[in-house]
Amino acid sequence: MPPKEPPRRRVPGPARPARPRPASAGARPSRPAPRPAAKRTAPRPPARQPRTIRLGSPRPRLRLISLGLTLVMLAFVVRLLQVQAVDASAYAAKADKYRFQEYTLSAERGEITDRNGIALAASVDAYDITADPKLFTPEESKVPDAPEQAAALLAPLLGKEPAELAKKLRTPKSRYTLLARKQTPQVWNQIKDLRRVYGQKAQRSAGGNGVNLLGGILSEPSTKRVYPNGELAAGILGYVNAEGKGAGGVESMLDPELAGKDGKIRFTQSGGRQVPTAGSQGTPAVPGSDIELTIDRDIQWAAQQAITEQVRKSKADRGYVIVQDTRTGEVLAMANAPGFDPNDLSAANAASMGNAALQDAYEPGSTSKVMSMAAVLEEGKATPDTHVTVPNRLHRGDRLFKDDVDHKTWYLTLNGVLAKSSNIGTILATGRLGATQAESNRVLHGYLRKFGIGSPSGLNYPGETSGILAKPQDWSTSQQYTIPFGQGLSVNALQAASVYSTIANGGVRVEPTLVRGSKGPDGRFAPAPTPKETRVVSEKTADTLARMLESVVDDREGTGTRAAIPGYRVAGKTGTANRVDPELGRYKGYTASFAGFAPADEPRITVYCAIQNPTKGSYFGGQICGPIYKKVMEFALKTLHVAPTGSAPARLPVFSEPTP
Repeated sequence: MPPKEPPRRRVPGPARPARPRPASAGARPSRPAPRPAAKRTAPRPPARQPRTIRLGSPRPRLRLISLGLTLVMLAFVVRLLQVQAVDASAYAAKADKYRFQEYTLSAERGEITDRNGIALAASVDAYDITADPKLFTPEESKVPDAPEQAAALLAPLLGKEPAELAKKLRTPKSRYTLLARKQTPQVWNQIKDLRRVYGQKAQRSAGGNGVNLLGGILSEPSTKRVYPNGELAAGILGYVNAEGKGAGGVESMLDPELAGKDGKIRFTQSGGRQVPTAGSQGTPAVPGSDIELTIDRDIQWAAQQAITEQVRKSKADRGYVIVQDTRTGEVLAMANAPGFDPNDLSAANAASMGNAALQDAYEPGSTSKVMSMAAVLEEGKATPDTHVTVPNRLHRGDRLFKDDVDHKTWYLTLNGVLAKSSNIGTILATGRLGATQAESNRVLHGYLRKFGIGSPSGLNYPGETSGILAKPQDWSTSQQYTIPFGQGLSVNALQAASVYSTIANGGVRVEPTLVRGSKGPDGRFAPAPTPKETRVVSEKTADTLARMLESVVDDREGTGTRAAIPGYRVAGKTGTANRVDPELGRYKGYTASFAGFAPADEPRITVYCAIQNPTKGSYFGGQICGPIYKKVMEFALKTLHVAPTGSAPARLPVFSEPTP
């Protein structure tokens, strides 16, 4: 059944005009009145319809937004992959750089002491004064010339020029600069006091928002090397440079043992301060070992005083004294003049900062005649009583030789040749060593080498010279005759002293030593290795030489009478050699020397003295070095409590009867 249509709604139309009512019945209908003409009216405009805005499709916009968001997210994902996967280690390292702070913990340098444990070199607390240049910029300090003002305040305390400090405080793009190294705690305390004063001043000004002019001055803990005895033994000890490394002497020779091993500490920081709750990690510093030398401080002082005074009186270039234990080879003193103060290197003369006793090579002169006599005696070519006729002049090779003093023909014994220090007599005696001069040269060269000439002493000291001793086949015509009396070869002072210690020790050479041992961080003492011993001549020859050397000092005909010591038998030998000037490269001036040991019958101590180029007063070794020998030897004998000699000197004959 079809649905019923809804009733149509009737819409009323426009009202119709009322029809005229008809006349009553029977009336004639009247003519209808004419219609009025239709009035023309303007057409009515259509009704205005409301304007409709049509929106575009939202889908393109949504697609565009989605694409943009996708690209942004893709960029984030790519960057995330780069940071966390590709460059993860690099970024982690950068993070650690700023998150973690690492400092080096300086190891405490070991002490150097004498044989009795008295400190000769030690380390004390010090501070490196640093600064943060950023805090001195106009933006941070609010002062345009903050570096100059701060430099003017610090310069008197640090001993620096204000301009130098100001330049460092203006270091561009830096948060760290070193102003001064190794400052004492007193200096740092003065800087802290000054910084506190300016900090209080800053709080009182600008409503408490002022800037401390010295707020960027900081410090780092360090140590400073000090030498309590000043110049004493400076040539042996050396010094430490600004970086804390040994730069000379024992400080350099044993730097690895003395320096120890630096440690490190690593901790988390924020804003330049350690985060306490984050903890720290690192390795502790290992202190250096203490080094005990063979030096006796008191004997060293006596030797240094004596040589310094004589060098000054003689107006000499330099001088040195060696004191050695004849039995052990230990060096008890090694003094140089002029010296230097390792506490103040700025005032030191560069030429005096080494150890000339080991680093100077020079011709020893007559003190080396004892080696020539040792060869003659050991080879059985003569005895102390053998007659030797010494003319006024001796022609050998291309030269005419003479003695230091002009004389008529001397009739001497071999002992007298040594006592009178005759060059001519020594040439004649060593000429007996071989059937030919070439053979004599080879024999003498062998003994010189056994005595240690031309070889390192065994100390391993930095810069030590081995001296010069040519091979016998290379000796010139004149060297064949000058080497026996100490010209044409060169030695250092310790080598010269060691020769006499060898004679005093019964003909056995003990390598000289300067270090007795070391004490590590654990406190245990480790003795130095036992020095090497070498038999050079027989004990009989050594005893004979000791008695012959007594004649040099005890006999009035000897050249070393000024070295005599009351109560002790003294064996010694003078030396006066032509000196090679290192600047001119030729002979100019003299080397005066004296070497010997005491007591002669039971030797304990060797003393050797040499003075280079004395220009005032005498230049003979017996005159200027003999008194030094006596002064130092007397002091050493008393210090070591060596009893006086109980027996009389040997007094071997000096002169002989003329041979018919």
